[in-house]
Amino acid sequence: MSSRYLFTSESVTEGHPDKVCDQISDAVLDNILSQDPAARVACECAVSTGLVVMIGEITTKAKVDYQQIARKVVEEIGYIGETSGGFDANSCAVITAINQQSSDIAGGVFKTKEQDKDSIGAGDQGMMFGFACNETPELMPMPISLAHRMARRLSEVRKNGTLKYLRPDGKTQVSVEYDEKNNPVRIDSILISTQHDPVIGNLTDNDQIQEKIAHDLKAYVVMPVFQDLNVKPDEKTKYYFNPSGRFVIGGPQGDAGLTGRKIIVDTYGGYARHGGGAFSGKDPTKVDRSAAYAARYVAKNIVGAKLADRCEVQIAYAIGVAKPVSVHVTTFGTGKLPDAEIMKLVSEKFDLRPAAILETFELRDMPGKNKGKFYQNVAAYGHFGRTDLELPWEKLDKVEELKKSLAKATSA
Repeated sequence: MSSRYLFTSESVTEGHPDKVCDQISDAVLDNILSQDPAARVACECAVSTGLVVMIGEITTKAKVDYQQIARKVVEEIGYIGETSGGFDANSCAVITAINQQSSDIAGGVFKTKEQDKDSIGAGDQGMMFGFACNETPELMPMPISLAHRMARRLSEVRKNGTLKYLRPDGKTQVSVEYDEKNNPVRIDSILISTQHDPVIGNLTDNDQIQEKIAHDLKAYVVMPVFQDLNVKPDEKTKYYFNPSGRFVIGGPQGDAGLTGRKIIVDTYGGYARHGGGAFSGKDPTKVDRSAAYAARYVAKNIVGAKLADRCEVQIAYAIGVAKPVSVHVTTFGTGKLPDAEIMKLVSEKFDLRPAAILETFELRDMPGKNKGKFYQNVAAYGHFGRTDLELPWEKLDKVEELKKSLAKATSA
């Protein structure tokens, strides 16, 4: 018999070194696709003390000012001026080493092994996962949902002046207790580490500074994120605020960062499986990105239609081949229909070829339709369950169709 257990997920703010890189990579992608929707982009970024390095393979007709893009992102995050903690958008060096996409890879993408001329072959082999569950209104696992909410709130109170002493770098972590039926029932612990000014107001003693930070984080960051949830912190919930004792040096000044190093933060916080491929800096012909979005779309609509309480979808591809080599659906025993029947519905209702995914979500056109900024917006605080953004893969537009199929199957 199963017993109660804890599950923990973390998130990071936009000022975390790895997230600085993700945002620069996706800002490059946004800029290029806004000018040239057919471009092929694979842009990686690394940051360290006073340095931004951009590398990759890009084939495009667009005119791109890589230095300007990188500096703008760093400034928008908040690394500028005396309170930036040492990493400054105006003074950091920006180095680029960008080449064109390999002709071998391009040939595999453009010339598929199937007869449908409108198809685009998968940009690489691999497997991608999508997940949804009914633990939160946005159909995400509760631990990662709460961690993202707190990380986003941490940035909000910094930028709107509520807590002016905060600096851009920060991390959150939430441990949720589940009961014997896998339902979240309480919040066991909350951890927030946030970069801050060395002096806050008249406070210079670090113990007093940390005491103030702890008070403010609980009042202005933690409690507001639970307003629409039934599960809230209780008298036994443990809090850890800046447990290292001091966090003044942060961001790329304190740690090096790299694109694609927060793939669990980007997805489901470890609650569901991950195929290993990162998202940021990749144009949507790369199935690492687009198929992961499609898998989330399928899983979310299955849960939204109440075909299951939890659903995980795996899709796998071969490079240059449009049709997935496999699709797998599991509902962990929560399905209203057998998994095999739900799998049949998926094959009937969802076209998971790369060309169809691009068309369904308009992934190549999204930056142009959103004033040149779309992928950068999901490069921090998660690609899924974003109630603050209008994301095509988060739509529940297949729910009614799936409900009809469920009703037909259960009445037969």
